[in-house]
Amino acid sequence: MRNGIFPCLLLSLLTVLLFKASSQTHIPVSKHQTDALNKLIFDPRTLHRHVSTTAKPILTILSNLPVSKMYSQVGQKENDKIVKLPGQPETGVNFDQYGGYVTVDAERGRAFYYYFVEAATRGSDGGADSKPLLLWLNGGPGCSSLGYGAMEELGPFRVMSDGKNLYLNPFSWNKVANVLFLESPAGVGFSYSNTTEDYSQNGDTKTAQDNVVFLVNWLERFPEYKGRDFYIAGESYAGHYVPQLAHAILAYNRQNKGQSINLKGITIGNAVINDDTDTSGMYDFFWTHALISDETIDAIHKNCNFSLDSADPSCNSALDGADTVFGNLDIYNIYAPLCMNQSTTSPPKRASIEHFDPCSDYYVDAYLNTPEVQEAMHANVTKLEQRWSSCSEVISAWVDSASTVLPILTDLMSKGIRVWVYSGDIDGRVPITSTRYSLNQLQLPVKLPWRAWYLNNEVGGYSTTYEGNLTLVTVRGAGHEVPSYQPARGLTLIQYFLQGKQLPDM
Repeated sequence: MRNGIFPCLLLSLLTVLLFKASSQTHIPVSKHQTDALNKLIFDPRTLHRHVSTTAKPILTILSNLPVSKMYSQVGQKENDKIVKLPGQPETGVNFDQYGGYVTVDAERGRAFYYYFVEAATRGSDGGADSKPLLLWLNGGPGCSSLGYGAMEELGPFRVMSDGKNLYLNPFSWNKVANVLFLESPAGVGFSYSNTTEDYSQNGDTKTAQDNVVFLVNWLERFPEYKGRDFYIAGESYAGHYVPQLAHAILAYNRQNKGQSINLKGITIGNAVINDDTDTSGMYDFFWTHALISDETIDAIHKNCNFSLDSADPSCNSALDGADTVFGNLDIYNIYAPLCMNQSTTSPPKRASIEHFDPCSDYYVDAYLNTPEVQEAMHANVTKLEQRWSSCSEVISAWVDSASTVLPILTDLMSKGIRVWVYSGDIDGRVPITSTRYSLNQLQLPVKLPWRAWYLNNEVGGYSTTYEGNLTLVTVRGAGHEVPSYQPARGLTLIQYFLQGKQLPDM
C-alpha cells in the first residue's frame, strides 16, 4: 500500500467492497486515504454507507431538483483572473487561468472553489473561443479535483518535488478544451460552508443539486461560454457524480428553456457504476492477475452474493483472505512503484511526465498549502481552520448513494447524450473487469466489436461501441488515474471523445 495519501477516492472502496446497509451510518472521510482504507480493510463489513437500493428514487429526485439560487456575478470574473502562479514557468503559458468561489447557498454560507484554464492558443488553432467547455470532477466522495485532476492528472502544470515550482504538462487537456475543475461538495479542498452541519449532510442528491447551482452561476460569471458545447468528465466515484449531474442538467434545461446548458456528452474513467458487479469484478481481477489464490476466488464465488444486504461468515472469511492484497501494493496501479519518502526535496528532482512520481501527492499538498499560492489562486479567503487536503478532513457522513447508475446512463443515452466509459488496464480498485461486468447489465447489442487503437504506432488500448451511443475504452498501461500514468494516451482519448470519433487505428 502506498505510504501516506492514496491518489483518489475513498468511497470507491466503499462502493466496490462493502455490502448495502439497511440503515444510515456515519462514515469518516480522511485526508490520508491510507488511514480510511485501513479501517475498511481490517474490518470491511462493519462500516456501511446509506444506499438507495435502486437508482429510481434518485432519478425522480434529480428530475425535479429546484435550481432557483441565482446570485450576482458582476465583476467577479475580472477578480478571479490569476495573473501568475508561484513557481510557474516563465515561458510556454499561452492560456488564461482563473480561480475563485461561486456561492451555491448564500443563506447557509456555502461556496465552491473552482480553477479554470482556458484552451491553449496555438497558431490558427483558435484557442478558447473555438473549443468546448469541459467540467472535470474527481470522486471520493470527498477528494479534490484541484489536487488530483488539475495538479496530478490533466491540468496544465505538475508540481515539482520541492513543492514550490511547477512544470508544464505537454498533454494537458486544455490543448483540446477549456477545462473547469470543481472542488465539490462543501468540505472538499477549499470549498466550504459556514453551516457546520452541511458537512454531515452531503450525499449524491445534494451534490448534484449544488453542482447545477454552481454551473448555472459560473456561466453567468463567464457568459461567453453560454451555449458552448459542454461535456462532463471524471473518475472513480465520479461514476456517480457525472451521470447524476448530467441528468440534473437535462431537468434544469426542461425547466429553463431559454437558459439551457448545451450538454453533449459525458465520460467516466475507472468508474463506480453498479455495486454488485463492481465488487465481483474487483476480486476476479485480483485472481486473473495472480494476486489471490485459486482457493480464495473459489470460496468467494461459492459463498458470496454481492447483491445481498449482508455477507455470511463463509463469505467474510474468503474476503478477509482476499483483502490482504491491499497491504502489499498500490491497488490503484498494481505495477506502480510505491512512495518511499514523503518529504519534498531541495533542489527538486528531475521531473518527468512520462514516469509519474508516486510521491506527487506530497508535493501537491505542500504547494497548495503555501500562503502565496492560495493568495494567487484566490483560495482560502475565509481562512479555513483545516489545511487544504487532497481528501476531506471535515466531511463526516455520506447520506445517500445509489447502488447503481445504470438506469441514469440508459436515460442519458436515450436523450442523445454521448457516453464513453474508459478504464486503465492495470487498475485494481475499479478494474476493467468490473466495468465490463457492469456495462453488460445493460444488455446492449454490440455495434462495433473490440478493436485496438493506436498512438505513435503503438497500441494505446482497445475499444468497443454498443448500440445507444455507448463506447467502452481501455488505456494500456494506465492505473486508476489514466492521465497521470499515460498522459499522451489520455489526451488522445479525450480529444476523440470530444470530436465524437472512433479512436485512431494504424
